[in-house]
Amino acid sequence: MILRLLLAVLLVYTVNQYHFDIDLGIPGVNVINLVFGAALLALGLGGLPSGLPRPMLGGALRFYFLALALATVVAMAFRPQSPIEDLTYLKTLLFYPLYYFLFYYAVRDRRTVRLLVLLVLFVALVAGLEAIREGFSYGFGGYSDTHRASGPFGPDYRNANRAGVFYAMFLPLFAAPAFFLKGQPIWRLAALGGGLVLAAAILFTYSRQSYFIALLVLLLVSLRKGPWTTLLCAAALAFAIPHLPEGVTQRVQETQQVGEYGEEQVDDSTASRWDIWAGALRMWSEHPMGVGANRFKGLIGQYSNYPGKDAHNYFVLTLAEAGIIGLFALLLLVLALWRLSKALLLRARDPESLALARGFRVAVLAMVLGNLYGSPFPEGSVMGMFWALAALLERGSQLAAASQAPAVPARRPVWRQRGWAP
Repeated sequence: MILRLLLAVLLVYTVNQYHFDIDLGIPGVNVINLVFGAALLALGLGGLPSGLPRPMLGGALRFYFLALALATVVAMAFRPQSPIEDLTYLKTLLFYPLYYFLFYYAVRDRRTVRLLVLLVLFVALVAGLEAIREGFSYGFGGYSDTHRASGPFGPDYRNANRAGVFYAMFLPLFAAPAFFLKGQPIWRLAALGGGLVLAAAILFTYSRQSYFIALLVLLLVSLRKGPWTTLLCAAALAFAIPHLPEGVTQRVQETQQVGEYGEEQVDDSTASRWDIWAGALRMWSEHPMGVGANRFKGLIGQYSNYPGKDAHNYFVLTLAEAGIIGLFALLLLVLALWRLSKALLLRARDPESLALARGFRVAVLAMVLGNLYGSPFPEGSVMGMFWALAALLERGSQLAAASQAPAVPARRPVWRQRGWAP
């Protein structure tokens, strides 16, 4: 019971940690580390469950950890700065993916899985409501860069892109049950309401990448239901677009601009990313092993016109800091997540598990896309619950299989049954 409570506290605190500015006075240690340590201690005292299959992400995560540790060694050996800061940075990179292992070994029964999954969705819902509240407080006038909702992910508009990625990543986990949870109309309506909340939250972040990801998420989920559902969703979207806040339209149109002499050009935000990415590739070409963890911002000014800036692409950042080994480890981890989502679909024993598996599969894709135009992958408030959810769904599928219930076949959509697409 204590372990369950600690896991619940961890989920709630992880997303809302910026609301709790608690300094323990211990370098590199914060409250969430203590909660995690307490949960780990409770798990150890209770004894690890025997006979568990190897976690599907285990090997890929360990290789990823090794690549990060190597990048930290490179940084400390060739570009030394503060050892405490370097080790703290490494701890942050490793800490939140460890949620996967904690939740994987801590969950013992399907009831616990169900309760914690519901808590994950509830925390995401509340985070979306916070962004909506911020959006209403800013008003519905024209777009302003400082009037972007960030929800619980930071103190101001600078964290709006991270918030948008989080909402887009969890949107399919509401959309899929709304479409596929047969025989449970109340839960389907609740899922639909949650999906609408996250969609509205995405609008108020004014994050263009999140707009794109959200639309793609809804397209993929609706296509699984069938082409008529997709057409219905497209019609609803076409009806809604004229009624969206004026700032949303302005934000989207901002991407393409006209120069002084009438030529088409992109906005400064997009142009800066292209320049930084080109500089990052030059950086890697000069340092094939990478420049070391947490060294990108200090060096990018030598390769681009944007000193001190983030890479705004976690794959590019990993290549520049950890070299080809780090990028390979990251891609291997993404592949392991995709394989896990496929396994969840194949193991689904009931409509609830099948709906969540479909949602998680699209969520993996949303996570990847969210790190192509930004780099929230190391951010615990964004990714912590994602790692926990991956473990919960994997354990849930294992526990369901142990009950010997027949698998629920995942019906292929009509457009695939008829050979319209592979």
